[in-house]
Amino acid sequence: MLLAVAGLSLYVFLPSLVAVASSWRSLGHLEWGFAVLVVACEAASSACLWQLDRIALHTRSWFPIAAAQLSGNVAGRILPGGGATATAFTVSMLREAGVDVGEATAAFTTSTLLQLATTLALPVLALPAILAGAPVAHSLSTAAYLGLAAFALLLAAGAAAFTYERPLETAGRAAQWLLNHTVRRHTPVSGLPEKFVADRNFVRSTLGGRWRAAGLAAVGNTGFDYLALLCALRAVGASPRPSLVLLAYTSAELLALVPFTPGGLGFVEAGLVGTLTAAGVPAHDALTATLLYRLMAYWLPLPVGGIAYGLFRLRYRNVRSSRSGSDGSPIPGSGEGGIVASGTARTRR
Repeated sequence: MLLAVAGLSLYVFLPSLVAVASSWRSLGHLEWGFAVLVVACEAASSACLWQLDRIALHTRSWFPIAAAQLSGNVAGRILPGGGATATAFTVSMLREAGVDVGEATAAFTTSTLLQLATTLALPVLALPAILAGAPVAHSLSTAAYLGLAAFALLLAAGAAAFTYERPLETAGRAAQWLLNHTVRRHTPVSGLPEKFVADRNFVRSTLGGRWRAAGLAAVGNTGFDYLALLCALRAVGASPRPSLVLLAYTSAELLALVPFTPGGLGFVEAGLVGTLTAAGVPAHDALTATLLYRLMAYWLPLPVGGIAYGLFRLRYRNVRSSRSGSDGSPIPGSGEGGIVASGTARTRR
């Protein structure tokens, strides 16, 4: 069923994908300095994600975290199941590196919750910046300032959510009201304020005292991705309305959550081209900027993930047998190059 829905979705958005891909000849006319910055921003965004996972796992190791995340990303985009498949694949790889399955599952649940909260909160918190930027002249530097203001609000909101329960309860009641008044349901949605608080408590207990660093990493993951889009627009020489650039990015972030295709493939391309065109970017430049951005954010990590998987296998091919006891479970603290989650046991719901 999921494969049928994914196939239908790709068929519907095939014209948009073809239009974006057909603009590849325009890549030869880019300002390559800014195209390189797109790669650098996406690399920094990934590094922030790995830092978030390191904090959640209470480890100092980089290689196994990065290799497992990149490999899981590939698995989630070529195998059925999407994000669930990616998480399961990543957890299984980290188990071979010496991480307890329960610890890894709790860590990735925490990481996913923070990323999801950042993605869903950004459109709401960006609204003042979008409205304030509506009359401003076309300038990508202004778009960067508007984005900075939105992400500063995001950091402040995250700190408030980690410290107090009232903001979460208010957000939960607002989301609950919206869900119950926009979609007809046999059973009304209830208990969202309590669920938001419970999820926050789970995340905070998993992160321990490093929740501030984790929040900064989660916002950095999204912030550098936004900068990558700005650099892609600068690389094609576009000068869009700043407020609508931020709107285009937040729309793309939400469309990437659509579960029908891996990473929102098709949905993101169609939405991003449409919103960038509305922001004043010529259609041809919108296609080229979208192609450049998606090449670096979506397609480039696939071969990189394949290489990471090979390197991981080379490093840990003999570790599992050497560090496993008679029951096959990892022995904490043993094995060369291993990664073992340290610290006290984390509370799980």
